[in-house]
Amino acid sequence: MTSAPLRALPYALIATDLDGTLLRAGDTVSARSYAALATARAAGARHIIVTGRPVPQVRHVLEDLGYTGLAVCGQGAQVYDVAAGRMLYSVPLDRELAEVALGKIEAEVGEVFVAVNREGVDAEMLIGPGYRMWHPHLPTVRVPRRADLWSAPINKVLLQHPALDDDELTRIARGVVGDLVNVTMAGEHTVELQPPGIDKASGLARAAAVLGLDASSTIAFGDMPNDIPMFTWAAHGVAMANAHRELVAVADEVTLSNEADGIAVVLERLYA
Repeated sequence: MTSAPLRALPYALIATDLDGTLLRAGDTVSARSYAALATARAAGARHIIVTGRPVPQVRHVLEDLGYTGLAVCGQGAQVYDVAAGRMLYSVPLDRELAEVALGKIEAEVGEVFVAVNREGVDAEMLIGPGYRMWHPHLPTVRVPRRADLWSAPINKVLLQHPALDDDELTRIARGVVGDLVNVTMAGEHTVELQPPGIDKASGLARAAAVLGLDASSTIAFGDMPNDIPMFTWAAHGVAMANAHRELVAVADEVTLSNEADGIAVVLERLYA
């Protein structure tokens, strides 16, 4: 008697954004999403979290999820081995370049409010004058002067404008300094500057290579324009129902919202 052939995995790698995608309100993952990911892993698929948050701002989520794989953090600038508690890869943003980029942006739109994420596994997010922190679960340190933001190596700069909305600020900043840095709109009130050539696709490609996997075997889930490079790289991109219109425009399919377990709906269809 011969055994039945093993069913080929629909995708060997599942890449999920966190905020607005896998996470629900309060930085939580639903039981249904947790179970769907467990089923996919049991079938042989690997899961990589790909987030704009730097490592220090995501470790508590990974611990709560019981996650032990690789995490791509800081918009692709960092690859973190969760089980080992070790940074495998990290690209800093040159601080002089960041200041030049800010100067060019402010010459175009007037004053912007600024925060930075420092380099390192335990580093702080520094908040400059005027910058409003919208996420209640992320630890921050407020500094009195913008000059204080540059006192140690950083991996990205976060911008807010008192009048322009996120899309307009992103468009203008990209037009002014897009040849110097990568400009990303990562979420509400979250326009960011990263090192040139760094995005979620570059980080995911590096992490996937560690696992011996590539784009052709990857399904990616996201909700914001910073997920566009990841969708372009992956074989299949799934936008959440709550996703930004720019991401929906390039997605291969649209699922339910993060609050309605949109990731679980797709994984249950593929791996059940």
